Amino acid sequence: MPLAVYVLGLGIFTQGTSEFMLSGLLPGMAADLGVSIPDAGLLISAFALGMVVGAPLLAVATLRLPRRATLVGLQVVFVAAHVVGALAPGYGLLFATRVIGALAYAGFWAVAVATAVTLVPASAKSRAVAMVAGGLTLATIVGVPAGTVLSQHASWRAAFWAVAAATVVSAVCTLLALPADRGAKGVEGARSVRAELRGMARPALWLSYAITAFTFGAVIVTFSYLASLLTGVTGIRDAAVPVLLALFGAGGLLGLVIGGRTAHAAPLATLGWGLAALAVISALLAVAAHTAVVVVALVFALGVAGYVTNPALQSRVFTLAPAAPTLVGATNTAAFNVGNTLAPLLGGLAIDAGLGYASVAWVGAALAAVGLLGVVWAARLERTRSFVPVLQNS
Repeated sequence: MPLAVYVLGLGIFTQGTSEFMLSGLLPGMAADLGVSIPDAGLLISAFALGMVVGAPLLAVATLRLPRRATLVGLQVVFVAAHVVGALAPGYGLLFATRVIGALAYAGFWAVAVATAVTLVPASAKSRAVAMVAGGLTLATIVGVPAGTVLSQHASWRAAFWAVAAATVVSAVCTLLALPADRGAKGVEGARSVRAELRGMARPALWLSYAITAFTFGAVIVTFSYLASLLTGVTGIRDAAVPVLLALFGAGGLLGLVIGGRTAHAAPLATLGWGLAALAVISALLAVAAHTAVVVVALVFALGVAGYVTNPALQSRVFTLAPAAPTLVGATNTAAFNVGNTLAPLLGGLAIDAGLGYASVAWVGAALAAVGLLGVVWAARLERTRSFVPVLQNS
């Protein structure tokens, strides 16, 4: 695998740490900014909203630009947003920097994946994409707990400075490791956009996007408030929170390995039993939130169930729309972040209604159940589609 692919994965790691690290920073941020924890949780939704808008928009807008320059430029914008965020005196400016940083990160995602597949032969394209996306898994396992520790011993602002510094290092590596290019030619790029838009016009594809949103929302709603649940309900000490966040990440890594082995042969089955497990585990977490030993085991299980579906969610959309390789992936990234936008908002509403931090796990169970219904619908569409040609050939 070329060094440049690993460097792209490093870029996802540094920026992806910012995407999820607020889970461990919320209590300190809320106290410092003088807002409630649910309001602080909206900063997660702000970042996700930027990803929703930015992924498909920047995938198209940067299609004709030189990739190396585009990637470095987007990282510079991301760094600037985090520097301003670290210095922000109040909630409003910080909210704006989260949206801007997410727009840059979304563009980096789209261009990084498109770049990675051009650097390897056809037989290694899936591994190259997995290597780039693996940076986000590493962010969950290493970056998020590290940010939590830094926040506890310094402040949440120190975590923002650390992400900015790490992204500067990543940008320099990108500049040195990636080959120069001229980007796609204007006419070819425009023609590609039109072809990809036509390729996106499939109802089954948009159902898959809905499943992606509900699935990711089901896990992120609990993860977003996990630190508050662990300390405020379960009674776990602050010092143990980074360890449990890392445990969640380790479960996510195991889930990715399992899902990666089953997604190609049985994508809908993987989604079905993964979502069923996610619904059950979330409900158990809500019921047993006061029992520390049980909660520790369920945090690991939540990571496994939350990420076992990821390979199927990522790969199935390319199967459904092979004529739209750029937009289909970017829009799926947006779908992930629709869940990441709405789920923390729903969790915050449940907390504000006086239902307590454990209620966010019930929200996760409900979202997983809706996602499971979507999988059943998708399976029915596939059976209908495979049945019709049989009748036509009879």
